[in-house]
This record gives sequence, C-alpha cells and structure tokens, in this order.
Amino acid sequence: MGSWPSGVGAITLFVEDLEAATQFDREVFGLPVAFEDDDSAVFNFGNTLVNLLRATAAGELIEPAAVASREVGSRLQLTIEVDDVDAMCADLVSRGVELLNGPMDRPWG
Repeated sequence: MGSWPSGVGAITLFVEDLEAATQFDREVFGLPVAFEDDDSAVFNFGNTLVNLLRATAAGELIEPAAVASREVGSRLQLTIEVDDVDAMCADLVSRGVELLNGPMDRPWG
C-alpha cells in the first residue's frame, strides 16, 4: 500500500451564484483566480485548491448523489488556520463579511 495522503489537494464548493462567490474570494481573501470557465472558478489557497462550482454543473461530478438544497441547512464548514483569530475576524468584518458566530476557541485549536 502507498503512503497515506499528507494533505487535501482540493475542495469543491457547490454555489448557486458563481459570480458573487468568486467576487467574495477575490475581495475578502485577496486571491487571484487560478482557473475560470463558465461553471467554475479555482483559487489557490495555500496548498489547497478551492474550486467554486455552479451547483447546477455538479451532477456529473457527484452522481448518483445530488447537491443538497440550501433549505436543508448548512452544507459545509471550512476551517482556516490563522495566527490570531480575533484579529482575523475583525479584518473580515472590516471587509464586509457577516460573521454568523465566532470567533471561537476550541480545545483542538
């Protein structure tokens, strides 16, 4: 058996509004688009690619499953490691991000 993976190479987020999600990542995280087409935008976030994919284009990628509807509730939690969570949250708020909760200290980090 080969070696165990040492990290996550890419995360795909299914989005209803690709343009708004792309603008958010550009403006809030200051990330340039690494790849873009009619259905997706990819950002290099450290060592992980973040792929924003139109939910309507996800079918062939995840079939026979389906993308959960927004009405179901939260579909994802993304944890990003930072040196100072309080300062980062203040910076995000200053950029127009609405925090639903947090910052939070957890036993694991």
